[in-house]
Parts: sequence; structure tokens; C-alpha cells
Amino acid sequence: MLIDTHCHLDAAEFDADREQVADDACEAGVQSIVIPAVERANFSIVRELAGKVAGGAYALGIHPLYVQRAGDADLDALRTAVKQSLGDPRFVAIGEIGLDFFVPEIASGAPRERQEHFYAAQLAMAAEFGLPVLLHVRKSQDILLKYLRRHPRIGGIAHAFNGSAQQAQAFIEHGFALGLGGAMTYERALQIRRHAVDVDLAHLVLETDAPDIPPAWLHPPQRRNRPGELVRIAQTLADLRGLTAAQVAHATTANALRVLPRLPAAILADAD
Repeated sequence: MLIDTHCHLDAAEFDADREQVADDACEAGVQSIVIPAVERANFSIVRELAGKVAGGAYALGIHPLYVQRAGDADLDALRTAVKQSLGDPRFVAIGEIGLDFFVPEIASGAPRERQEHFYAAQLAMAAEFGLPVLLHVRKSQDILLKYLRRHPRIGGIAHAFNGSAQQAQAFIEHGFALGLGGAMTYERALQIRRHAVDVDLAHLVLETDAPDIPPAWLHPPQRRNRPGELVRIAQTLADLRGLTAAQVAHATTANALRVLPRLPAAILADAD
């Protein structure tokens, strides 16, 4: 069993064949897909989509790259959506939230402050409702950690992690698993591949971030990533660590279920 802990299956890139993409992933061995929201407009979309996908689960949050067009009313809407979803077994986390200081035009000044405002508010919401978070981490590790120290028991997943070994350890100490995906499949991604080998397997989970971060074997023009690619991503992690694919699948699945404690109910929802 494999779990794609981060997949934007609601993205427009899947409009033509979304059901087939999900079915192909399931047939390949991906038995659960976590679909995070990125803004108020897709809260209901990811909720409904998770209910249509085998092993589907969803998270609700406002992505740092979307906060420029969001307001405090969107935070109010998020709170309402979270309250309404607490009884839904497919709802597993607050996300995708975090900070992105990579894109130059939003890396300084008021936009950065706005990101931090939304991040802090959503972290507080996660703490209030006892939910883990799916963290967007890009050139922002230390600031993310600063806020996490105020809520030391939240936990969750540091998505597409690419920080230092010291930062990796800090996130782990806060109860986070590190998300590894397509970037790990590139030989030049030296730091990510070091994490894949050096970090205790108990702190790693798998993800695709589909349709983004395509793995090395997807060449133009077929660069759209899909959740089914998780099988080969898992094999890459196994090869790097000298393990079998089954060992990696077992461990990363157990890790995902631990850091997203509502996820087992989402998987079992299809068995009822």
C-alpha cells in the first residue's frame, strides 16, 4: 500500500481525465490520495473530489501564494469549513499552508508579512482543533519553525522538504514527517537525496505534488505529474536506501498514518 500525501488532483491539468488518473493510480498500488486545498474557492471542490476517489482524503487551507487575493473573511470561511468537516472521516489536516520566500516579487515587504499573518492564523486554527498541517516549505524553513515553536504539538508533513540537515531535525522534533517526491528522482538533487538516505525512515512520507514536480523520467511534452508515479518514486527511495519497495511502502504508509491520525478513517470509509 502506498499513500500519496500531497496531490492536487483538483487542478485544471486533470480536467480531461481526472477519473482515469485516479483509477490508474489505484491500480498501480496507490491506495490513498490526500488532496489539499489552496484557497477558499476550492474548499468544497477538494471535499467533493475526495469522496469520489478510492481512499481519497482532503485538507483545507490557504496556500501562501494565494494570500495576496485573500482576506480575513477567507480565514473566517476556513474556520467554518473546518468545523463543518470535523465529522467527515475524509478530512485529515489544515493545508496547504506555509510560507514561500522563493518567488522574488513576494519575498519581501508587505506580501511577506501577509503570508506570515495567514500562516500564523492557520497554525492557531490547527492547534485549536487539534489538527496536523500540510506545510509548504520553500526558502522559509527557519521562519516556519519560529511559528511552530508557539504550537509545539501540531505536527504534520513538511511538504517537498529541501532544507538543511539541522532544519530537517528541527521539523522532526516538532512531530513532522518530511515529504519526498519527484525532486528526489534527479541525481543533481544532492541535498534531497541525502535526506532520503540519512533521515531515519520513520520520518519520511511519499508524495507527488501532482501535477507539479514531475519525476526525472517524465520528459517533455509529457511533463504532467500523476499520482500513479508514486510507485516509481517509492522505488527510487528504496534504491537509495538499499531496501525493497515493499519495505519502503510499509514504512512510509505507517508514517503517514501516524502524522495524519485521521487518515485511517478516510481509507476505511470506502470499506463501509
